[in-house]
Amino acid sequence: MGGLGKTTLAKKVYDNKRMVEHFDCHAWITVSQSFKMEEVLRNVIKQFCQARKGSIPDGTDAMDEISLITRLRKYLEDKRYVVVFDDVWKLDFWRFIKYVLPENKRGSRIVITTRNVKVGSAVKESSFHYIHDLQALPPESSWELFCKKAFQGCCCPPELEKISLDIVKRCEGLPLAIVAMGGALSTKEKNELEWQKFNDGLGSQLESNPHLESITQILSLSYDDLPHYLKSCFLYFAIFPEDYSINCGRLIRLWIAEGFVEGKKGITLEQVAEEYLTELIHRSLVQLSRVDYKGKIRSCRVHDLMREIILRKAEELSFCRSFGEEDSSFDGKFRRGSVQKSTDNVVETINWNPQIRSILLFDIDAVPTLFTGTSLTNFKLLKVLDFEDSPLSSVPEDLGNLFHLRYLSLRRTKVKMLPKSIGKLQNLQTLDLKHSLVDALPVEIKKLRKLRHILAYAYKFCPEWYFHCTRGIHIGEGIGSMLDLQKLCHVEANHGMGLIEELGKLRQLRRLGITNLVEDDGLRLCASISNMKHLESLCICSKGDDILKLETMSVPPRYLRMLYLQGCLSKLPEWLPTLRSLVRVCLRRSRLSYDPVEVLQALPNLLEVDLCNAYDGECLCFSELGFQKLERLQLSDMNGLKTLKIHDGALPLLERFEIGPSPQLEEVPSGIRFLKTLTSIHFWDMSREFTNSMRLGGQNYQIVGHVPNVISHFSHDGAYSTMAIR
Repeated sequence: MGGLGKTTLAKKVYDNKRMVEHFDCHAWITVSQSFKMEEVLRNVIKQFCQARKGSIPDGTDAMDEISLITRLRKYLEDKRYVVVFDDVWKLDFWRFIKYVLPENKRGSRIVITTRNVKVGSAVKESSFHYIHDLQALPPESSWELFCKKAFQGCCCPPELEKISLDIVKRCEGLPLAIVAMGGALSTKEKNELEWQKFNDGLGSQLESNPHLESITQILSLSYDDLPHYLKSCFLYFAIFPEDYSINCGRLIRLWIAEGFVEGKKGITLEQVAEEYLTELIHRSLVQLSRVDYKGKIRSCRVHDLMREIILRKAEELSFCRSFGEEDSSFDGKFRRGSVQKSTDNVVETINWNPQIRSILLFDIDAVPTLFTGTSLTNFKLLKVLDFEDSPLSSVPEDLGNLFHLRYLSLRRTKVKMLPKSIGKLQNLQTLDLKHSLVDALPVEIKKLRKLRHILAYAYKFCPEWYFHCTRGIHIGEGIGSMLDLQKLCHVEANHGMGLIEELGKLRQLRRLGITNLVEDDGLRLCASISNMKHLESLCICSKGDDILKLETMSVPPRYLRMLYLQGCLSKLPEWLPTLRSLVRVCLRRSRLSYDPVEVLQALPNLLEVDLCNAYDGECLCFSELGFQKLERLQLSDMNGLKTLKIHDGALPLLERFEIGPSPQLEEVPSGIRFLKTLTSIHFWDMSREFTNSMRLGGQNYQIVGHVPNVISHFSHDGAYSTMAIR
């Protein structure tokens, strides 16, 4: 990210006396965004000559690019040189320059600084090439640097400590920001009120305070360098509140609804949007918050100071308006409203903007009366209505009048019913009812031909990162007409109503979740799934104790990455071993009579396996070549399990292992000693004798002694307590 100190660090090295004495000639070239290659080459030649106190060759200023390259290569063929290219933005620059400067086997060095990960990755072409990924300053160093600038090295006065810590926290370890903030505050009176005003008005300070000008200039460069298709996507981060961790799936669906994502032949809009997000991350504009076990980005955020800059840019362009704690009257026009505090002023301001395209609510105590009434007729241009996490309890009856609406989220609201007029929303792409109280969709939903995502399920979360499906949503016949549907999770099977056969028409589905399946539905469901060539995630849950009859499938989904089966299985599906793309398998309440590990351990790309009450036998065996990529394993509620065998060579990459309750498992599996990559083992509701045997001095200590974290969990009165064994 801009301002981390890349140039400062490189300059410190470049100016070092030992460096100067070691090389025959040296050059420092600031490349920036608008470089001209001929000027860069001339500058390199001139600096090299000056470093050796030589004269610049005649005619250098008049030479064309080819002549400059020839002269430069000839000049350097017998010299040990070092050149720093500071602030490289374009991959093309490096591709060109690496052929211009000769590799003369004399120990020459090229150093570049860049805020673009793609440029850095392109440079690392062998083990001799090194990338130093500069990190933000830790809190202690940040505080030390701030005090050095704000108080000229003296201690912070006690009355200013709290507000000073708040200001430093907003800098998030960015040295440029810490130095600039400290310098600006060093000129102000040392009183809490003055400093609080500075912190509260940071956005305007970035524009008007000359001490903070460098922050705005450097961070704004990254925005200015963005291609047109990324600028709106990046500005959209201004909609979210400060320090908000943004769900990437939600962000991508919002971008698509807003029309920011341009289609590409052969891939979905969602995949294009993922490419956009990845590019923003590579440009160091967006930070990762959470990455899942598959390496997929799940949540992200922007640096607080970068957010202040894009907030100003968003208001300047009438892109969006945020209504937060510091809200003041605002009568300008804007296309998107982010409501972070519910006030009469918010309602009035939005009402005065009938041209508004999007409204998003965040963490508010009360829904503005604007949305609790019976009419939305003032906002016929709306594309996005996002009520996620709001206390909304009903949706206006005339919802269907919002003809342009593409995105409707009622996630984690108190809404129980949708109006029949929803069938008029011919442009609706996303209907997010996840964790809402809606348990059935109106039959009119089948009219929505452009719907791409129906997210309407509830998960009950078990300890840590495991879950099981608790319910689905009722959808009547007609779902087969939604040919663009890509995500449908979770729906009730609606036994005998034709839904299962209609699912086979949804050939674009990437994700399917279905609940309340009875035994007779199994074969028909498998027939429908055979038509889903692009399916990546599949969740099937039985009704009560019904058996999941899923043995045969004519064409298994070859790209399936996640499989979740909840319900009794007489045997594992015959098609399961063919799913070579699987990275996660969850089997719950399967009650298999034979060892499922025997089949699963041959799947080449599995990263995570969760077996919960999946096996009624006495022995599980992990063979020496089993699960070569597995990173996480959970074996829970296996009441008959007595022996767990782990052979040397099995599970070579396992990092996390969870087991229990398994009351008949009396001995700690001795094969755990072979699992050298383990970082944690969690035992659930195992006996005291079992856990105590692994303590220092216990008979089984040597088995787990190499594992950094060995933890035991005990249930008591419906809650779990945790105890570290070592």
